[in-house]
Amino acid sequence: MKRVFITGASSGIGAALAREYAAQGAVLGLVARRADLLAGLVASLPGAGRHAVYALDVTDHGALRLAAADFIARHGGADIVIANAGVSHGTLTEHPEDQQVFDTIIATNVNATVATFAPFINSMKSQQGERRLVGIASVAGVRGLPGAGAYSASKAAVVCYCESLRLELKPHGIRVVTIAPGYIATPMTEKNSYPMPFLMPVERFAVRAAACIAAGDSYRVIPWQMGVVARLLRALPNWLYDRLFARAPHKARKAAP
Repeated sequence: MKRVFITGASSGIGAALAREYAAQGAVLGLVARRADLLAGLVASLPGAGRHAVYALDVTDHGALRLAAADFIARHGGADIVIANAGVSHGTLTEHPEDQQVFDTIIATNVNATVATFAPFINSMKSQQGERRLVGIASVAGVRGLPGAGAYSASKAAVVCYCESLRLELKPHGIRVVTIAPGYIATPMTEKNSYPMPFLMPVERFAVRAAACIAAGDSYRVIPWQMGVVARLLRALPNWLYDRLFARAPHKARKAAP
């Protein structure tokens, strides 16, 4: 029976991955801030009684360590750890109030990814069989997008961090998988007011992501069409990228407190 630990599990990609792995017969550790949504999700899953729920904020690294320790104690370790928790807001550097938003995005999307993986690494080194650490990045991290400096920077950081970790852990047989979603139909993308090419249903995304994780892919963009777009974006010289994207629509900023 696979042991799978997922952050950001109460909705969107995290909840879809929970449903996918539960259908495969896995035992789950599910982390999110919203206890009511977590409870509702678990109640809907096959084998509801075998899954553990941890209602916490992933920026609370102490609480995250305790949750990881509890899951390891219950099940002897984890086979798959998915750092999925993330937030997305538009930011503009000239607005002082956006500094706090920027800090929150980096804390949630980057620092919490590190804090999610860290408690599991030593136990994974002593385990056998499938061992995966999975970082959820985004095609928004391929190039900096106007009005999304914090989000693009955070997801680019996830990609580079996971690459470093992949090299560090390869001698131990632990595979680090980076998945970069394109536009996936979730509550997060519902807020976008601009066109979203190749929009994919979240349940289909979860099936494909689980297959990539099982294969131990080092990096994969889902859906594949956005992978083609990502490769093209990486290849563009700066002058052409600037001309094409300088007037791209901006992600909505978070309302100032």
